[in-house]
Amino acid sequence: MKTPFIPLNAPYSDTQRAWLNGFFAGMHSHMLHSAGSINASNARTLHILFGSQTGNSESLATDAANRAKSHGLIPVVKSMDEVEISQLPSMEYLLIITSTYGEGAMPDNAEMLWEAASDDAAPRLENVKYSVLALGDTSYDLFCQAGIDWDNRLQTLGAKRLFERVDCDVDFEAPAEKWISEVIPLMAEGAATVSVIDSEVPTAAKSVYNRKNPFPAKMLVNHLLTAANSSKETRHYEISIAGSDLSYEAGDAMCVVPTNCPQLVADIVKALGCSGNEEEPVNGELMQLSEALRTHFEIKLPGKELIEEIANRSGDQELNALLHNGNKDKLSDYLWGRDILDLLQQFPGVEFSAAEFLRLLKPLQHRAYSISSSSKKYPDSVHLTVASVRYDAHGRQHKGVCSTYLADLVDENTEVKIFFTPNNNFRVPSDDSLPMIMVGPGTGIAPFRAFLQEREARNASGKNWLFFGDRNAATDFIYREEIEAMQASGLLTRLDLAFSRDQAEKIYVQDRMMEHGAELYAWLEEGGYFFVCGDAYRMAKDVDQALHDVIRIHGNKSATEAAEYVNQLKKDKRYVRDVY
Repeated sequence: MKTPFIPLNAPYSDTQRAWLNGFFAGMHSHMLHSAGSINASNARTLHILFGSQTGNSESLATDAANRAKSHGLIPVVKSMDEVEISQLPSMEYLLIITSTYGEGAMPDNAEMLWEAASDDAAPRLENVKYSVLALGDTSYDLFCQAGIDWDNRLQTLGAKRLFERVDCDVDFEAPAEKWISEVIPLMAEGAATVSVIDSEVPTAAKSVYNRKNPFPAKMLVNHLLTAANSSKETRHYEISIAGSDLSYEAGDAMCVVPTNCPQLVADIVKALGCSGNEEEPVNGELMQLSEALRTHFEIKLPGKELIEEIANRSGDQELNALLHNGNKDKLSDYLWGRDILDLLQQFPGVEFSAAEFLRLLKPLQHRAYSISSSSKKYPDSVHLTVASVRYDAHGRQHKGVCSTYLADLVDENTEVKIFFTPNNNFRVPSDDSLPMIMVGPGTGIAPFRAFLQEREARNASGKNWLFFGDRNAATDFIYREEIEAMQASGLLTRLDLAFSRDQAEKIYVQDRMMEHGAELYAWLEEGGYFFVCGDAYRMAKDVDQALHDVIRIHGNKSATEAAEYVNQLKKDKRYVRDVY
């Protein structure tokens, strides 16, 4: 007897359908228990593999697993770095849920499995029936590329696509829920029906506050960390979560839903030749143009559709050539530092009605920041370490959306809409005796401040080593007093600093790693964890290369053996990155 469920065309909302399906599944499981159901060992196993950089794919994998249980399946959820390529042929029913990182790359935890699957020696998968859910962002050229690559490769290896891939933009919840509700019954079709209510699928208690319903928090502290004469502006924020029932772990991110700069809104309205009072439908209700631009739409970075429409309407040869010659680097160089207002002012002859303009914008998105506090020390507040983005380009000042929202627009009376995203891989070692090596220049120090607070609260005996740096020690040594106090107390076993502009030759954290490579390798050999936080495109790549070099030189290994050592660190979750 198959598990009853509410079909998609039934007159119920997604929430009602999910509740009813859960209710029927529970009744069905009870009936099977009462009647003496088939042993769970005879059930169909559904493998759900996720590739995740920020936790969204992992959360969706858990949702899919819980739905699978309601259909009598035995779900097995694994991060892709927990799977060997040799295991794939035995995964007869398979779901892949993966985000795309940056410009078309695999998430960190999917890299090794993808490399193995891409190899000519990868096993055939004729026995595998699969479907792919891809998460991405249409502001990137290679939208959902990781999911597309997995879909194509699985087919090439002979696997049978049981359900078409679904590509999700940043508002992924609705299409993801639709994919789960449609693919799970297909995966269960023809399977022996059993009760699997005791199947070990992690089910985290979900707060009432989330991406769709953020918590209205209050700012407690906003103070400047960098010196007044610094070339940067880095600020420390403390935000209250008292009374919210929200909780977080060191390593998680806090997401802030900003509003746009009122001056930028006014300048865009002026450039459009509008008054700002025009009323347009937004999410099913009429809203004035100025308010819509301030609270609902991304008005900083131009999306592909808007750029293409400006190029088409302006007839500008340079912009059209950049869009259509396939040279993404030249287009990227052209757009560097430009925002929507720059383009509107550059092409004043291009006219948009309020309705046309809004249709070409993307929804305003939250920004995620690594939490810089431990809930063991600060249970009722969350600390953030944020660099305010401000720069001059194309004849005017530009500001980051969320960083300057926090710095300039939030006061004690402002409701700051927030929610948390867990980062389960980026955690202080569960074994308090093991060493931690932390590489976090600039605001990359944020999670490591939290890690050190966590170690202190747990009275952990493990050694702690921090590599930190920025431009100038005199102006940019943020949290200096705290760090020096941690050194004095013995909490911070070792500190290596790299202030790049304090000498003629620039010195970076990766240079300090190489200088102390023998000791770094010794810490790894003792079971040490290696964490990196910060810029993905330059620093993290250089640190990764330095790590390989340290292991090769001080471990007396070949380049191949060093790479295998690093891969094992990744598999053991002892080399983890929080990069952006």
